Amino acid sequence: GILDSQYLQLHELQDESNPSFVVEVASLFLTDSEKLLEDLASDLVRQDVDFQRVDAHVDRLEGGSRSIGIPRLKNACLAFRNLRNSYQEQNIPGCLQCLEQMRQEFFLVKSKLEALFNLEQQIVAAGGSIPKLQPSF
Repeated sequence: GILDSQYLQLHELQDESNPSFVVEVASLFLTDSEKLLEDLASDLVRQDVDFQRVDAHVDRLEGGSRSIGIPRLKNACLAFRNLRNSYQEQNIPGCLQCLEQMRQEFFLVKSKLEALFNLEQQIVAAGGSIPKLQPSF
């Protein structure tokens, strides 16, 4: 449940000419997403919250998580958007709760991806190879 079929499709784009493609794309996503989460936290505690900016950050985070194949983070972003759409007034406490859920999902997937990439690196360093991932559905 941490990664979905989109992650497998990302792997299909990797080949001998670019053997670190997935690691590079995922690393860019992690770096960008961590910055987006920091920006969201800063924006939501301002006196005069710019909700257009907040929504743009959430949209970018959701799009990135969707393109990498991280469903739990994508769903946390959708929950944020649904909360924002369901209130006529600005619900800062609710937004902060959603942000905390997004952070938890992000740091969970970050730790899992870093562990996976570290294991793959150790396998390759020991002379092994990483098998092509196959869908399990």
